[in-house]
Amino acid sequence: MKPIALQLYTVRDAAAAGFPAVLKRVAGIGYRGVEFAGLHGMAPAEVKTIVDDLGLEVSSAHMALPTAENAQQLIDECQTLGVPKLVTGPGGPIDTMDKILACADRLNAAVDLLSDAAIAFGLHNHWAEFEEVEGRYPEDVLLEEVPGLFAQLDVYWITVGGPDPVATVARLKDRAPLLHIKDGPVEPKEPHTAVGQGKLDIPAIVKAADPNVLDWLIVELDSCATDMWEAVEQSYAYMVGNGLAAGNK
Repeated sequence: MKPIALQLYTVRDAAAAGFPAVLKRVAGIGYRGVEFAGLHGMAPAEVKTIVDDLGLEVSSAHMALPTAENAQQLIDECQTLGVPKLVTGPGGPIDTMDKILACADRLNAAVDLLSDAAIAFGLHNHWAEFEEVEGRYPEDVLLEEVPGLFAQLDVYWITVGGPDPVATVARLKDRAPLLHIKDGPVEPKEPHTAVGQGKLDIPAIVKAADPNVLDWLIVELDSCATDMWEAVEQSYAYMVGNGLAAGNK
């Protein structure tokens, strides 16, 4: 089993009010790791101390697209926090082939900027990466054009885009060390549910990944119709209780 982490965007409102308390609660639930999405005004070194004291690992972080202007700042922050994988979005529209190829240029530049720092660079998808453009999925074009890029596959948004998430994870498993695990009604404007309470076949999705490539299963809920903390706890219980992921409890 692969370890389970929480994408902290899930509890962003609570984190904005008190980030240390959120980290403590995440660790208390049993999550083995965290994926950062901002530090809520705290210094990286301060956050790293708290994470270490709680026995949490850092799976990755969602950050800005690395450019010549911000790369050193991002590298310094990653190295202080112990972030091995920096994840970002496409940095612009990808609804035409010209835009997809322009995105590939940005991503290739980012890979180069991070290479000397030994920080892996990945793309997190929403549904647009899995809506066909000229007969191809943008995700496939980007992975082909940017060989140094890894895919953080968000299995929920793959489903919203149209493809079968199980088949997609199986097809792209060689490039997917991180999976974003979320669940819900597969309606873009509807809130998500706790993992295991929606329409996705989570066990089949996890099984489709390559255990020699996959490093982390990362729970993320963009929104939820129920109490968010309750959903975070239920998601952990489902994943660990069903032998799909390894936690600390």
